[in-house]
Amino acid sequence: MPASSRPPRIALVAGATGLVGRDILQGLLADDSVTAVHALVRRPSGLQHPKLTAHVVDFAALPALPAVDEAYLALGTTIKVAGSQSAFRAIDFDANLAVAKAARAAGAKRLGLVSAMGADAGSALFYNRVKGELEAALASLGYETLVIARPSFLAGDRESLGQPVRGGEKLALRVSQWLRPVIPANLRSIAARDVAAALLREVPAASGRRVLLSGAMNRQ
Repeated sequence: MPASSRPPRIALVAGATGLVGRDILQGLLADDSVTAVHALVRRPSGLQHPKLTAHVVDFAALPALPAVDEAYLALGTTIKVAGSQSAFRAIDFDANLAVAKAARAAGAKRLGLVSAMGADAGSALFYNRVKGELEAALASLGYETLVIARPSFLAGDRESLGQPVRGGEKLALRVSQWLRPVIPANLRSIAARDVAAALLREVPAASGRRVLLSGAMNRQ
């Protein structure tokens, strides 16, 4: 459905200061069918826009949220940055799930998630298993629409966000540039803005559960 013909929407974003979340937020603010955006942040961000309300929250003890129509989950870290597996899970699983539950209680019917390639609740790899467990937990919350983006390595400017550069992403981007013609589409690095654009396109329009892989999201 073209943005111009969509009914008015109120959106919520968790992780709006991150690599993909930043582009999700900007896309929502630029969308004429979105009348208000609520961003959940851990500390004051300085973000300002007539349609934007930023809420400084503790994701371990979320307050009741304002009424919303759809929510976007872009909270994420790495085990290295978090410091331990339990700290990683507290963000990538617990915080995302808490926001999804709170948004559902606030009326949200549509949900978009930034997950990861390889997400699998049965995986022997901790990172992939947590991502898969979150996907499964979200599917049980009763959303009419659940769109899951499973990008490969992300390309984007983390330094401008004050985030540490992830060595794996940097290496993957170089390899993708050198060997792009022979790398399967779903394994190529993908720009964060393309992941955001795919979620912004699909969440308002899709129904049921949909999984987006890098090959379907990559515009390069």
